[in-house]
Amino acid sequence: MQTNRRSFLMAGGVTAIAARRVVGANDVIRVGLIGCGGRSRDLLHAADEAGGYELVAACDVYEPRRDEVRDNRAATGTGVSTHIDYRDVLNNKEVDAVIVATPDHWHVQIACGAIAAGKDVYLEKPVTHTIEQGETLTRAVRGSKRVLQCGMQQRSWVHFQSAVDLIQGGSIGRVTQVRTYWYQNYQRRPLRNPIVTEMLDWKRWLGSAPDQPYSEDKFRFWRWYWDFGGGAMTDLFTHWIDVVHWAMKTPEPQLAQTLGDKYVFDWQCPDTIQSAFRYAGFEVGYEGTMVSSIDDGGLEFRGTAATLKIDRSGLAVYRENVKQNPILTERSAGDGTISHMQNFFECVRNRKEPNAPVEAGVTAAQAGHIGNMALRSGNRVSWPPPPKAA
Repeated sequence: MQTNRRSFLMAGGVTAIAARRVVGANDVIRVGLIGCGGRSRDLLHAADEAGGYELVAACDVYEPRRDEVRDNRAATGTGVSTHIDYRDVLNNKEVDAVIVATPDHWHVQIACGAIAAGKDVYLEKPVTHTIEQGETLTRAVRGSKRVLQCGMQQRSWVHFQSAVDLIQGGSIGRVTQVRTYWYQNYQRRPLRNPIVTEMLDWKRWLGSAPDQPYSEDKFRFWRWYWDFGGGAMTDLFTHWIDVVHWAMKTPEPQLAQTLGDKYVFDWQCPDTIQSAFRYAGFEVGYEGTMVSSIDDGGLEFRGTAATLKIDRSGLAVYRENVKQNPILTERSAGDGTISHMQNFFECVRNRKEPNAPVEAGVTAAQAGHIGNMALRSGNRVSWPPPPKAA
């Protein structure tokens, strides 16, 4: 890929390709963690369960978070260096791979920098913050020999794999409609520890986002502010639409409409939302709210012969005219994030394609971005956009 000023800056200013150790089948993978917030704890737990790795570096712009990772590892006899600048981790020749769990607006810049530095990458979803970043990330990955696993863990979860096999095998007939939903309740999330602003590098946290005063709400709930995240469409819907793309072998919508509003929380993104997408041959709906969590999240694939309902606890298939009892059930086997991390570590060793390649992450994020485009414009959005008049 030709390097220009823009691609250089997108890569975070890494000026040299780092020498990379070849990881053998039995070697311990040395990992750097970039972003030490809440999601990183889940990812480190998955990595611990997967095994075969050592955490050697942790980076965060908020000192207590990176120190927490260091101190937790010290209790197990493992030494972890801490950093405020992610480039220090990328320039560390002892690091084989990085786990990126930062706010969304940092994802592509750090991932591209890691690839340029010769690191393999586990990149949390959504992998992009804008539609345009999809091409940047894809080119970086496909122009290298690096492994990038997108954080779409359903692709490594056995009962989701079973569901895809059933749908693609025609077991539920022709699917014309998919319902997706996710309900959470942020009203039950008190602040665990007060934010000590003197220990936070706010300017560095903002990164490429517009300069603005510190806000505790933006720092805590960044997913619900446009400069840093994309609300439910990129935080939650992106998981489910990836399953749809995978099962239906159709990666892009043709049309999107979205309704949403802020009824309880004073965020920029809606706390309650409904979106409808037309794909070639079927339709997808999403609905959710962040103020009620009884139903959690899941999908329903409605086919001419049966309906398949699935969530992270398992799947059930209901045949037409035999609605009261499922004709097939499968419960979840373990935690998909653990098996997804195992798959990543395996690919670091054997250099094979991971279960969630870059294209899967990019198209899943893109669908969420399109839904948000429809929301913010108040109009239907056709995709791809019609060419502009000359």
